[in-house]
Amino acid sequence: MTITKQTVADKIAAYLHHELTLAQLVDWAETALMDGELAESDSKTLSQVIARLGVADVRAFGLAWEDCEDLLHQLGFSPRVEVVAA
Repeated sequence: MTITKQTVADKIAAYLHHELTLAQLVDWAETALMDGELAESDSKTLSQVIARLGVADVRAFGLAWEDCEDLLHQLGFSPRVEVVAA
């Protein structure tokens, strides 16, 4: 399966929605870099964003909201926050 900008944006969104743990996101990114078929037209951007996600479990890098926002912008997406009653 070809990895597209939408694929990566969906993974980041799943992480932000607590559907994926940081460890799961990092594992996916590491596997995607090694075995994934990146969409040729976006391969440079995809490889940079996925590589950044792949090191998010390293304390020196981490993955803050601002990081996710920046990565999504690089992919051509914009995050939106919605606050609802618990």
